[in-house]
Order: sequence, then C-alpha cells, then structure tokens
Amino acid sequence: MPIEAPETKIVETAKVACDGGEGALGHPRVWLVIPEETGFVECGYCDAKYILKGSVADT
Repeated sequence: MPIEAPETKIVETAKVACDGGEGALGHPRVWLVIPEETGFVECGYCDAKYILKGSVADT
C-alpha cells in the first residue's frame, strides 16, 4: 500500500517551484518539471506531490 504524500497540489503548468512553503522553516527553492508520461512529480526535499491538471495522474 503506497504512502500518501504529505501535501498534494493540482497545478496548471508543467514547471513548478517548491520551497517547502514554511518560510524560514522550509527548504531551498527547487524547480521541478512534471513528466508528461506520469503527470506528477514529487519534491525531493519535502515529498510534496504536484499533479498537472488534466494529466493522466489527475483523477
């Protein structure tokens, strides 16, 4: 059984920025690109999951 991501966000662009969202308690800003094949990407720092709206992962 897969473990759910701590936070899941539906986004409208394939390139997203993640900084942990907690100001000074977050992490360095990283740019993530959502692959067309999967429709989602997970942040390597905070495990937030970004799903591209209308993609195969957007169910």
